[in-house]
Amino acid sequence: MNSTELAKILEEHKVWVTSLRENGSRAELYGADLRDANLRGANLRDADLRGANLRDADLCGANLCGANLRDANLRDANLRGADLCGANLCGADLCGANLRDADLCGANLCGADLRDADLPDLTYVIMGEEYYLQISNGEYIKAGCQNHTAEKWRSFTKREIAEMDGKRALKFYPRLLKIIDFYLGEGAHPEWLKEPESAEVE
Repeated sequence: MNSTELAKILEEHKVWVTSLRENGSRAELYGADLRDANLRGANLRDADLRGANLRDADLCGANLCGANLRDANLRDANLRGADLCGANLCGADLCGANLRDADLCGANLCGADLRDADLPDLTYVIMGEEYYLQISNGEYIKAGCQNHTAEKWRSFTKREIAEMDGKRALKFYPRLLKIIDFYLGEGAHPEWLKEPESAEVE
């Protein structure tokens, strides 16, 4: 598929999304060859990308979320080496997708179907915790709406954590650090964690 054809499909899909499916047309890219395609910032919400070859594609900041798992269909898609930094994959169907070597730093995988997906090394979605937790490429950790490097998480002040979500965040923070240590190896913890819980936020 050439860039002109792709641009036309993306424009029609954008109209389809913004008009609540009344105008334009859905991007039907089933099995499409989109290797190395520039899809940076593209709105592909609810697009059909089943089996598409998106190897090494630039999807940085792209919207690939779905209202439900029947939409934003990336089932069995080849996303190996794709740049998905900051992409919105919330609710996307990634079942069986190849994400090996993809850059997921800052990507949102909340609610995505990752069954049988081949994820990059040191990439995890951790269920059953107080906040949504995602570790991407062994570097970035998303907790709730906060996304930072492991090093940054380990260096926050008590005030900075409290400003994220008050006492709830302060209570969860030690647990988060233990999770980071478990998946990525032990690292430094801030000295203020050794203070009595009653200590005021400075």
